[in-house]
Amino acid sequence: MKLINKVFTGLAMTAMAAGVAQASTLEDVKAAGELKCVVSTGVAGFAAPNADGVWEGFDVDFCRAVAAAVLHDANAVKFVPTTGKTRFTTLASGEGDILFRNTTETLSRDVDLKLTFLPVNYYDGQGFLVPASLGVTSAVELDGASVCIQTGTTTELNLADFFRTNNISYEPVAIETNEEGLTNYVAGRCDVYTTDVSGLAATRSKLDNPADHVVLPDVISKEPLGGAVRHGDDQWADIGKWVVNALIAAEEMGVNSKNVKNLASSAEGKLPAINRLTGAEGEMGAMLGLSSDWAVQAISAVGNYGEIFERNIGVNTPVGLSRGVNAQWKDGGILYAAPIR
Repeated sequence: MKLINKVFTGLAMTAMAAGVAQASTLEDVKAAGELKCVVSTGVAGFAAPNADGVWEGFDVDFCRAVAAAVLHDANAVKFVPTTGKTRFTTLASGEGDILFRNTTETLSRDVDLKLTFLPVNYYDGQGFLVPASLGVTSAVELDGASVCIQTGTTTELNLADFFRTNNISYEPVAIETNEEGLTNYVAGRCDVYTTDVSGLAATRSKLDNPADHVVLPDVISKEPLGGAVRHGDDQWADIGKWVVNALIAAEEMGVNSKNVKNLASSAEGKLPAINRLTGAEGEMGAMLGLSSDWAVQAISAVGNYGEIFERNIGVNTPVGLSRGVNAQWKDGGILYAAPIR
């Protein structure tokens, strides 16, 4: 009996410790009155300060959405710029509360680096940016080329695998930031710049004559990009996860920054799924430890997924990305949210 009691006591203490850990990040964010969000040092359309020093972009809006859901203030964000090498240690050390930084989910990052990934918010793949004057039409023609590549990224391993598989060679030019890659590429220190295709589109948009540069058709990897938090805080991971899902679901249901508050005012005559999203019925906010209008706050602050995409990286922006596989499932893409119910 004593042994059984000791086992149950141990389990109870473990459960209590887990409960404390689960609440800690949410409590810390509320106490600080701001969300520390780990972002890149600057990628056009995704995360970069504008001329007034205000951070803007696709990743930035996901940071702001979480701040709006938790603190009811989309501007209560402290942006923490990091390189590919420093992003995970910054998050692990507590210098950041959440990460939205063009980051690929992998097994080793999940298990070995102790990250909990949020839903994929951009499906990507690694590609190659080259000067049109180089005269190549495929990456298999890059034998002997010098290639700018960010250290501490999945692109390093992908690049090595691709060249080895195709029995061709390359000269790596190590860089740490997108800005450094752009500088080296423009200066001719590397023939090719490789990273995710979305990042290449962002880089190309910053060149003086984008038409003089080509993103080759080869896509050599799968890069499911998304946010991440530290292991061990399930409540905080749930909040990040369901904010992302809410933004995706909102687009599918036609809920946007302009109509969301009106839709939340009454449950009468509206789809049950919209009522649950907006807090007009159900206890979704309470389950997360947030107010009932958590999703309304996020959507009204930054818009639904489609609004975020089109404003920052869509076809009418300098980055100029089409939705492609990142279209909603009903529109031929693979994007959809888990049910909010």
